[in-house]
Amino acid sequence: MAQAMHGHSAACCSIPPIISKGYEPKGKYETIGGLKTYVTGPANASKAILYIYDIFGFFPQSLQGADILSTSDKDNQYQVFMPDWLEGNPADISWYPPDTEEKGKLLGNFFQTVGAPPKTAARVPGAVKEIEAKYSSIKTWAVVGFCWGGKIVSLNVSKSDTPFKAAAECHPAMIDPSEALEIKIPLAMLASGDEPAEDVKKFEANLKGEKHVEIFSDQIHGWMAARSNLDDARVKSEYERGYKTLLEFYAKHL
Repeated sequence: MAQAMHGHSAACCSIPPIISKGYEPKGKYETIGGLKTYVTGPANASKAILYIYDIFGFFPQSLQGADILSTSDKDNQYQVFMPDWLEGNPADISWYPPDTEEKGKLLGNFFQTVGAPPKTAARVPGAVKEIEAKYSSIKTWAVVGFCWGGKIVSLNVSKSDTPFKAAAECHPAMIDPSEALEIKIPLAMLASGDEPAEDVKKFEANLKGEKHVEIFSDQIHGWMAARSNLDDARVKSEYERGYKTLLEFYAKHL
């Protein structure tokens, strides 16, 4: 376990103690471009991260993750923005895993309607422009997506006019190795043991630019976002290591 916890030597980050229950977010909610948006980090930072949550919306584990990214690297501080793409209609966490027919139907319907990835992906460039109009100090953008959000990252950064300089996908859903062929910017993929390892490897092989691809093999789909059980010491340590890995990747490529 020690090796897993300290697998990265760059001491870029001073992550505060992870709060398992009753986390109190450090940021605030604003309406930007018509979307309720969680905003955290120094308002004058020139670097920003767009945080694309999973299908469960504003969960404490995700808000804590956004706060970690904003200020844990003292040399590289970020404004982090988490828009409510699902506009108050996230999936219910009890639907996952879809181990009954009813749960499967509910999730399937969600992905075809409110949570259709191409629909949200198409809104990302406009949201970035709306945020920049309000926060003029921003010069450089990164993006991170979790589960469903990972798919949205792929759909955006595979376009030649992407506004992002670096990207990350954590326990990404619907991995399509062909999308990696068009991704030219640095990309990190932190997969769990639940994503198909073969797809992760093919995606990695197809990436042309700088990359960091790692499988956290004993973690579940969702361990860095809403489904993270932070009462479990192992999950908590790998949650922290995941965010540390993201910070090191952004420090190197932004």
